[in-house]
Amino acid sequence: MQTRPLGTTGIDVSRLCLGTMTFGEQNTEAEAHEQLDRAVAFGINFIDTAEMYPVPPRAETQGRTEAYIGSWLKARGSRDDVIIATKASGPGLEHIRGGPRLTREHLHRAIDDSLARLQTDYVDLYQLHWPDRRTNYFGRLGYQHDEEEDATDLEESLSALQELLQAGKVRAVGLSNETPWGVMRALHLAGTLGLPRVASVQNPYSLLNRSFEVGLAEIAHRESVGLLAYSPLAFGKLSGKYLDGARPANARLTLFERFQRYNTPLADEATRAYVELAREHGLDPAQMALAFVNSRRFLTSNIIGATTMDQLESDLASESLRLEDDVLDAIEAIHQRYPNPCP
Repeated sequence: MQTRPLGTTGIDVSRLCLGTMTFGEQNTEAEAHEQLDRAVAFGINFIDTAEMYPVPPRAETQGRTEAYIGSWLKARGSRDDVIIATKASGPGLEHIRGGPRLTREHLHRAIDDSLARLQTDYVDLYQLHWPDRRTNYFGRLGYQHDEEEDATDLEESLSALQELLQAGKVRAVGLSNETPWGVMRALHLAGTLGLPRVASVQNPYSLLNRSFEVGLAEIAHRESVGLLAYSPLAFGKLSGKYLDGARPANARLTLFERFQRYNTPLADEATRAYVELAREHGLDPAQMALAFVNSRRFLTSNIIGATTMDQLESDLASESLRLEDDVLDAIEAIHQRYPNPCP
């Protein structure tokens, strides 16, 4: 398993990260522990979660994912062997603290609740899950400015995170679902006010959504704020299992109709092209899609997720897959025909 530096923190994380947002909804506690055991045995040291997980977010299940990781950490006694990342929710979920914000008060409450569920004294990476301002994320395009918006300034959020660092509750901080302006603003505040320097940005990245390359890739290289890529298989779409209207039993897009971000006619066309390319070269479509993400120089870690052990084994196998130049050239050709169908 390759490792890569987490920004300038001195922390090294595995190139594959285990995503856990199915724990507590599609996966039981026992299944979650089985996945965690297998991932660590394979060489993964990086585990990503969030206070709002599992998804879809519901009051009845909120926090259950962190709790499952916490019971695993307690049972295995292996806290110092793994890098735990979690996230504080931005606005919009009324069942979390009556509507979470990225204010000082909310961030202090959020980290204490997460630490209790995780049964640990600290998290290695604490991320702002999405901005506390009106901007483009979760597939939204076409920025519309609002001078009167009710937003929390990044200075307040970073100041609160600094307090968490000083208290020893957090080792490093990061952003998620963030724009180029947001990342550069955070870096500016760190440089001018002595606030914490963000180590990473967790954004979507896959063959169906390479929008990170437009503005954030240069920042990742020049500022050492690498990508933690989420949804590298576009909710399983790039495996090809949903082609021709198929809806496999217990699959995410079968169970939850709300997930339409990757479920469009153009996404279907692009997916078919990538799946056909993989099969032409004797490759598993999902492994090809993950190997492409793994190969990006601006990547810090690729967040894989699975609901079955077979899926997890397939994801893990992508670590050793190297795509030949002719495959990469063909991927670029498809990308030119279908540029970012699922931003």
